[in-house]
Amino acid sequence: MVVGRDAVVALLEACRSMRQLKQLHAHMVTTALSRDVVPLSRLLDFCTDPAAGDLDYGRSVFLRVECPSVYIWNSIIRGFSCSERPEDALRLYRDMQRRGYRPDHFTFPFVFRSCAAVSNRPLGRCVHSRVVRTGYESDLYVSSSLIHAYVGCGDVESAEALFEKASQRNVVAWTTMIAGYVNVDRPGDAVRLFKEMFVAGVQANEVTMVNVLAACAQSRDLDTGRWVHRQLHRIGSCDLIQSNVILGTAIIDMYARCGSLVTARELFDRMTQRNKTSWNAMISAYNQYERPDKVAELYSDMRKSGLQPDKVTLLGLLGACAQRGDWRRGQGVHAHIEKANGGHDIALQTTLLDMYSKTGDTQSALRLFSRLERRDVVAWTSMVIGLAMHGHGQEALNVFQAMQEDGVAPDGVAFIGVLSACRHSGLVEEGRRYFDEMRSVRSIIPTLQHYCCMVDLLSRAGRLSEAESFVGSMPVRPSMAVWGAMLSGCRIYGDMEVAERLENKIVELNPASSGVYILLSNVYAGGGRWGGVGWARASIWNNKVEKTVGYSRIEA
Repeated sequence: MVVGRDAVVALLEACRSMRQLKQLHAHMVTTALSRDVVPLSRLLDFCTDPAAGDLDYGRSVFLRVECPSVYIWNSIIRGFSCSERPEDALRLYRDMQRRGYRPDHFTFPFVFRSCAAVSNRPLGRCVHSRVVRTGYESDLYVSSSLIHAYVGCGDVESAEALFEKASQRNVVAWTTMIAGYVNVDRPGDAVRLFKEMFVAGVQANEVTMVNVLAACAQSRDLDTGRWVHRQLHRIGSCDLIQSNVILGTAIIDMYARCGSLVTARELFDRMTQRNKTSWNAMISAYNQYERPDKVAELYSDMRKSGLQPDKVTLLGLLGACAQRGDWRRGQGVHAHIEKANGGHDIALQTTLLDMYSKTGDTQSALRLFSRLERRDVVAWTSMVIGLAMHGHGQEALNVFQAMQEDGVAPDGVAFIGVLSACRHSGLVEEGRRYFDEMRSVRSIIPTLQHYCCMVDLLSRAGRLSEAESFVGSMPVRPSMAVWGAMLSGCRIYGDMEVAERLENKIVELNPASSGVYILLSNVYAGGGRWGGVGWARASIWNNKVEKTVGYSRIEA
């Protein structure tokens, strides 16, 4: 029985699998319907469907068409532009031009999408010129996709220029520009543009909100983040936030990265749907703010929910193991990684190395380090810090030297590691040399943590006058960690004179924890200054200072 054209089109639209489609295609070939534009375009639309189609089969069908219409060209180009093979879309676009076909206002957006996907800025500029020559620059769809192309290629300035001169701006153009600012780490501009969009009366969509929330998270702008959250409630998106995984996760991530962990957790617990990204956002937040107990708790709940951990989950869990010194759990995570992917992921291997270093298993860390295919500055630094933390100062310095001989330039964190190694080993002159090298040779501006390492190094060595002079020359205001390092030196060496001078500095800072007052009390007690002991203890009560479990000068 011969099935007519209209029936074939209806069957193609109802098609659910490539097997069914191939049967219909065979019928089209035998009845010459394969040359009919309408059923052929429906067939190609199915082949280019990301969920059920087959791009290679679609291309083989396309290549047999003698004179494809522009619509047919657009169908196949669109399919590849939306796939993981955007470079094939660009090849098809070049073929289209070579064969004398003129792209239309539907073709260009697919091409621009592909240029953005492969960051092909030169081709994007060429296509832009073609758009201007053909008069499509004023087309809203084309201009929005052109902005997206420049943003995707990292040329935000060109995207800005196009956006500013556009006579019409739809939500896609606004959102693309906001996303571009987020991608190049300009969150302030992203928030500014969102507020302009709000004033202009353009209704934001889900993608807009996700990007502006990401901007607030980047800049730690909690006030604006809360305002955006209120706008979502104002437009009646309360239920959407709880059920929409992408939007809900963006809000949780914003609150978490801005330090509002309680609110983030409340929203997380109210979500009716959660995916791995949702769990990872909360796990990463707890890890960032050093709540390893919460990381372990969430990981356990995640597994109970039936979700398997991915790379981001495992990185967060390993970070928590390092913070807690939980070597046994870290070993378990290591076994899981080896079983899941053979342990070939560089980021996971480096984080494992860091975990073993910080939990004191330097031998396992060294074994992992020796097997790394590529040793970047993070891997080298983890090894230096791990050795320094556990009393292997000279070995840490040897690794630091080997790092430079291997051609890897140390960064600021690496210098914190090497300065920590010097202070643990009492290598004062070496510490001075590395501190000077960091500034003069590597052009790294010291942070408060670098200064704190140097003060601790001098104080441990009993060179308290030098430490005091060093603090006086610091271009940044000393923290309680700096004064705490000096007080520890005063306690060890019984230097009451320096301790009394530090007392005034401590009063000025009005510390919120009791650790420094307890340390000052111990210094005075060691020197028999009981009046000072009484003052320090009274300060804890009078200032309603919180008790602390312990006081550490600085973490290595």
